[in-house]
Amino acid sequence: MQAACRLLDVAESGYYHWRSRPPSQRSIRHAWLLEQIRAVHTASRGTYGAHGVHAELTLGLGISVGHNRIAMLMARAGIKGPPGNRRPKPKHQTPTAGDMVNRSYTLSQPNQLWVTGIERHEAFLNPAVWKDTATGRSQPIG
Repeated sequence: MQAACRLLDVAESGYYHWRSRPPSQRSIRHAWLLEQIRAVHTASRGTYGAHGVHAELTLGLGISVGHNRIAMLMARAGIKGPPGNRRPKPKHQTPTAGDMVNRSYTLSQPNQLWVTGIERHEAFLNPAVWKDTATGRSQPIG
């Protein structure tokens, strides 16, 4: 022990004092929280990650604890939820108009087909414009 204390530049008396010291309140709370985390994780059949465990502890059991502490204790103990995001990202639900001109935008005579969209004019975007597909002429709406 003397060689290790000399190598680490620690007094032997400090080492023995540290060894006989009772556990701190934080380490006691961490040990208790880890038991709670394991219980919740086991009850969820391993499907809860840090977010689910945190929600169950705070909302379900009324334990006041931060998410980062739960994540840190789970990482130290090697407790993980399932990999990846199990929920699919929501699909775009906005209805869109069908292709009413079958992508045929070139016409021989003016005023046969007018389309609208966002037009870039210098540094500004102008969404309120009608455009004649035959001539390329733009006309403001309204």
